[in-house]
Amino acid sequence: MAPGTGSCKKKRDTESSPVSELSDDLLVEIFSCVPYRSTCCCKCVSRRWHDLVSHPDHRKKLPQSTLAGIFYQIRNENTGYQSLSGNWTRLGPNNIADYVVCNPVTERWVVVRATNCSSNASIARLGFDPAVSSHFHVFEFVPASSVGANRPTIAGATTDIKSVGIYSSKAAVWARRVGWKSPISVRCTSESVLFRGMLYLSTNAGLVIGFGVEGNRRVIRAPMTHSDDDVHNVYLSQGQLHFANKGTSELSIWALDGSNGENWTLKHNVTHLQLLGIEFSSFVWNYDVFVHPEKSVIFIVLNYYSSLVTSRQSCTKLMSYTVDSKERRFICDLGPNCRAPYLSYVPFFSDS
Repeated sequence: MAPGTGSCKKKRDTESSPVSELSDDLLVEIFSCVPYRSTCCCKCVSRRWHDLVSHPDHRKKLPQSTLAGIFYQIRNENTGYQSLSGNWTRLGPNNIADYVVCNPVTERWVVVRATNCSSNASIARLGFDPAVSSHFHVFEFVPASSVGANRPTIAGATTDIKSVGIYSSKAAVWARRVGWKSPISVRCTSESVLFRGMLYLSTNAGLVIGFGVEGNRRVIRAPMTHSDDDVHNVYLSQGQLHFANKGTSELSIWALDGSNGENWTLKHNVTHLQLLGIEFSSFVWNYDVFVHPEKSVIFIVLNYYSSLVTSRQSCTKLMSYTVDSKERRFICDLGPNCRAPYLSYVPFFSDS
């Protein structure tokens, strides 16, 4: 067989198949009728199919990966996963020397070796955006003082961060370690999101700090006056960076205008009574929230004690609040001993 004959024959067979005669619009209509996981497989068939599925103009028509559940911490240092369909899983202890990054869908995992600073690290975060790349980054935050580091974090505890190490899965090495003069005070359980190459988290000084994968930093002022009693976090929803502030009487959620701007727009303002209902309105400081990544839905994780005849039992409820319809819905009981951070999980089926 002459060199290249096999590949040419395969190309001719593909081009002469009945499917190749279908127009792009008709193919997109067919793709829209199959599950999201199947559309990921369609991208591997040919360059044409890959471009059709990936094209921005077709994303609204095609099925999208959506929120499947949440990850959260359990007080005995295990990690739990609660799917929105009702299944609960204990994922095992996390007090190991190295970091382990796992994709629950593909069941593939990678061990990220610890550094000399890892034993003193008080916060570690995963930076991953499947819309941009299948590669990920690990951000390892080291406090100004190692006293008390590497201990179980307590809800609401704060730490003063002085440097960050950044691991790149593409290079398979800890690529950078960046330090700064003035420590940054953050809650150990604060949420963080990767948005356009930067990992964002909120500080206790009324700021949102972005740490770039290249070692650069960005500082954005919070959209409202800082109060010591307020609890705030950052989230990614509908393609925008969001800032949620839980005040004494209400929850406000703001969206950042543009990718490089520093102006915030108020999106939602919800009272605690609207979120929790009359039954749980007295537990104002006993709940955490996170925002749906694609919809105007707020998820509430309510922690409280139920008074029984003989003892007090710790309870955790997962509820949702739809902003447009103002509908509040109970989802499931998470069980006792749950704690922040609560991380939304959107399945990622493809490896490249």
